[in-house]
Amino acid sequence: MVSVPAVVIAAPASGSGKTTVATGLIGALRRAGHRVAPFKVGPDYIDPGYHGLAAGRPGRNLDPVLVGHERVVPLYRNGSRDCDLAVVEGVMGLFDGRIDEQQTEPIAEGSTAQIAAMLGAPVILVVDARGHSQSLAALLHGFATFESGIRLGGVILNRVGSERHEQVLRAACARVGLPVLGALPRLAELNVPSRHLGLIPAVEHGAAAQAAVDAMTDLVAAHIDLAAVAALAASNTQGDAWDPAAELAAAQADPATNGGPRVAPILAMAGGPAFTFGYAEHRELLEAAGARVAVFDPIHDELPHGTAGLVLPGGFPEEHAPDLAANTPLLESILGQAHLGLPIHAECAGLLYLTRSLDGYDMAAVVDAEAEFGPRLTLGYRDAVALTNSPLWRAGERVRGHEFHRTRLTETGDFHPAWAWRSPTGETIREGVITQNVHASYLHTHPAGNPSAIAGFVVAAAHFAQTHAARA
Repeated sequence: MVSVPAVVIAAPASGSGKTTVATGLIGALRRAGHRVAPFKVGPDYIDPGYHGLAAGRPGRNLDPVLVGHERVVPLYRNGSRDCDLAVVEGVMGLFDGRIDEQQTEPIAEGSTAQIAAMLGAPVILVVDARGHSQSLAALLHGFATFESGIRLGGVILNRVGSERHEQVLRAACARVGLPVLGALPRLAELNVPSRHLGLIPAVEHGAAAQAAVDAMTDLVAAHIDLAAVAALAASNTQGDAWDPAAELAAAQADPATNGGPRVAPILAMAGGPAFTFGYAEHRELLEAAGARVAVFDPIHDELPHGTAGLVLPGGFPEEHAPDLAANTPLLESILGQAHLGLPIHAECAGLLYLTRSLDGYDMAAVVDAEAEFGPRLTLGYRDAVALTNSPLWRAGERVRGHEFHRTRLTETGDFHPAWAWRSPTGETIREGVITQNVHASYLHTHPAGNPSAIAGFVVAAAHFAQTHAARA
């Protein structure tokens, strides 16, 4: 398999316009006839939704912190199958990554620069032109020379104020030998509505999201040299593409080789506007492990018939709490099935949905706690150890995860914590809930980094299906 060439869209800092440029570039290149593979650096769930709309194929993440360095290239090669070009949107500033006081490597783990180096791909730096003039040359010189393993291939000027402003900025770029691949004017109508955790997910925003993607595509097509971008693209990845079946076999936890069920268990996976945070590899691993995945919307739907396991991913249930609370038959069904031992995997939004109440609205009451929107953002990678056995992890297993929420649990009852980790100040944090056959936590994990956990969950679901079929 030939390595699909890529460009990495980076910036000096957050808020420079990477998502507008990357999404528009994906759409414009697709419109020009390219088969474009979209990627996002880091644990972000929202940007890939817009990338997917622009590309016509799932947006995927590249995060060495969550999946391990060894899986980044295989995941890239899998996600770029049948494509002739890839666009990788970075995270934060080019060299920003996981904050680690013990770091010895020159490039921060999980940074855009690290991914660019792993792929052997050139970086296109998006610069917010507001407030910049001739001094832009010094900034670009610093980014171009800071780390020899990173190749800065060109610049895209964003939010340019006038023709004269553009001329001055182009001269600054020429002074340090960097080509300008495009200059985008300031256009307020491209602003996509956002909320406390970033952009509103494309699934929630519906037709307006598609309109925003179309507007980004039009803007990029009119102001960026697409041929120059395509010519710049490169990568030098080697080896096999990521394969979920091979991952499961390597983890020695493939149900198919462990006397798995003759009939695949049905796993209900929450979707719809309240549960939009997920990785494409999650469903691929579940299906490779022998499950049948049935996506349902907890706002409107019932629990799919024959459900043997329930997956409740992240999202924004706090924005849809009244509608979620109104579907009382589903809430009662989930509570009843949980009491019977239904395996449930709930992350962040899923945890909130399982509490007694969320911002005063009744939820499923599987977890003895209440939840509310809070004043503080909790954000960051965690090195966690499992404290209690569950359908996914055994006590003592170590996992890397990511927190990203503004809600908090209050009025909590007694239950076994799921995880423990050390805070930056050395404090031991215990988090999450293990109750019955439920694993619920604020911690987001990447399934590709934890294939044995996924396989174990399918095994638990198969056991539930067989047990209840025998009782029927």
